[in-house]
Amino acid sequence: MRTILYALLFVLLTYGASAQSEGESVKRVALSFQAKYNRGSYDSLFNSLNAAMQQALPLPKATAFFTSLKQGAGKIKTMTFAKSQGSAYTRYITQFERALMTVDLAVDQDEKIAGLMVSPYKIDTTPRPVRNTSLLTFPLKGSWHITWGGDTKEQNYHVESESQKNAFDILKRDEAGKTYRGSGKLNTDYYAFGQEISAPCDGEVVLAVNGVKDNTPGEMNSFDVGGNTVILKTKKNEYLVFCHLKHGSMLVKEGQQIKKGQLLGQVGNSGHSSEAHLHFHLQNQENMNTATGIKCFFDQLMVNGIMKSDYSPVRNDQVGQ
Repeated sequence: MRTILYALLFVLLTYGASAQSEGESVKRVALSFQAKYNRGSYDSLFNSLNAAMQQALPLPKATAFFTSLKQGAGKIKTMTFAKSQGSAYTRYITQFERALMTVDLAVDQDEKIAGLMVSPYKIDTTPRPVRNTSLLTFPLKGSWHITWGGDTKEQNYHVESESQKNAFDILKRDEAGKTYRGSGKLNTDYYAFGQEISAPCDGEVVLAVNGVKDNTPGEMNSFDVGGNTVILKTKKNEYLVFCHLKHGSMLVKEGQQIKKGQLLGQVGNSGHSSEAHLHFHLQNQENMNTATGIKCFFDQLMVNGIMKSDYSPVRNDQVGQ
C-alpha cells in the first residue's frame, strides 16, 4: 500500500495545553469522525471541518482524500487515545482494516475539525530520560523569580504539555513584587528585558530562530509562539530550549559549538509572551511538537538565600547564581 499522508492547518505549539487527558469534546469529534468515515458520509465529514479547513480542503479534494484513504487502508476499526498537545492536536493510534496509522485531530471551540493529519504509525524509539545528566548552571545572572515551575498543575501550567511539562517561566521582580518600573507600557520598563542569557553547559546550537519582533507589553504573538528561540543540544543528547529572546539580540547560529557560560542572546518579549521573561525547558529531541520534557536540575543554585545542589526550582522560588 502506498504511503498515505495528509496534513493541514496545525499550530503545534500551545503553551499551557493539556497533554494528559483526551478531553470530552475531542472524544466526541473523534467518534463522529470514525462513524462518518466508515459510512462514507464524506459530505457530512466536510461539514465537520471549520471554515479555514473547508477553504483549504474544498469538498472535491476532501472526498478524493477520504476515498483514497479508505481504498488503501480500509475502514477504521479502533481509535485509541495516545496523547494530547493541548488545543493544538490530539493523537490517536488508529487501527484501520489494512494499516495501523496515526490520526492527529485539532478541534476548535465549536467542536469543528481545525486540523487533520493521517500518517503511518511509527514507534518512537527516542530515549525519554526522567531528568538531565548534564551538569547545568542557571542561564541568568543575578536574582530571578520562578513564576511557573514544579511538577503539579498548581505550580506549573506547563505540566500538561508533553514537551514542556518541566518548563520554567522566569521573571525579574523588585522588592514590591513588580516586574517593571514606571508605567509598564514599554518593554524597556521591565527588569528582565535585555538581560543576558548564557549557556548552562557546552553544546551545539541546533536551532536559532531570529527576527521575530518583540510584542507590546500585554499583547501576544500567537503565530510565532516561541518567538526568537535557541535550542542547544548537549553532548548527552539533551535539548535545552530558550524562548522569547529579544529581537536582534541573538549571538549564535545553527551548527555553532558553544561553551558553558557563552552568551546566547538577551531576554525579550517575542512570541506568545505578554511581558519580558525567559521560557526555559529541557526535552529529549529537537522537535518540540513530538518531544518529551525532561526535568531540569541545576548543579549549584542559590534558592531563597540558601545554596542548594542538584536542585529543580518550583513556583515562587527566588533563585540566582
